[in-house]
Amino acid sequence: MRRAIFIFALVLAAPCAPLALGRSTPTPPQSTRVVDRIVARVEDDIILQSQVRELGAFQQLVEGRAESDDKLVDELIEQWVVETEATAARFPQPAQSEVARELARLKGQFATPEKYASRLNELALTADEVREMLSRQIFVERYVDSKFRTSVQIEPAEIETYYTKELLPELTKNNQPVPTRASVEPQIREVLTQRAISDLTMKWLDDTRSRLKIEIETPGGKP
Repeated sequence: MRRAIFIFALVLAAPCAPLALGRSTPTPPQSTRVVDRIVARVEDDIILQSQVRELGAFQQLVEGRAESDDKLVDELIEQWVVETEATAARFPQPAQSEVARELARLKGQFATPEKYASRLNELALTADEVREMLSRQIFVERYVDSKFRTSVQIEPAEIETYYTKELLPELTKNNQPVPTRASVEPQIREVLTQRAISDLTMKWLDDTRSRLKIEIETPGGKP
């Protein structure tokens, strides 16, 4: 899970629906029909190759590169795990104003609106798809944060270690001013909290995946 931001963002079907179910796509004319296929099965749901392509395109838009298909499939499975539990818990979807802020930040990475639109066209992404994926990303990341943050305890010694062993060497290497530990303690605490949440999330996902029925399909159609 990562902020693409993973970011944990993030991409698939409707936020509260199973991965490949509940999404109605008009059938293109026979001459332009895109052949899709199942790449994985998770319990009673499926993940499609088109979803893998969409996530890869989103990563290229946000990060400039995409992971391998195998890693993209893994990420989609992890999203399924998070979304299934979050939906069962009736976790709230992000406000549209929040999604709009994330979208504005993303567009701000491009020199002009025209360059942003051109990049979407190159990646075969629509504006609605990008907005949906950003919403999905916020939903997933906010849920794991709420699930694990209260169990994270950061000790003063951990803050001191980060300050002396990570922050100071990095600032010195880049010839940047060195702040006092007290002035940056809140930021260090948040960095360490996010690391701990990430570690707990990965452990939870691994444990959960081990109990699920997951089948990865080969191009020939056999698990």
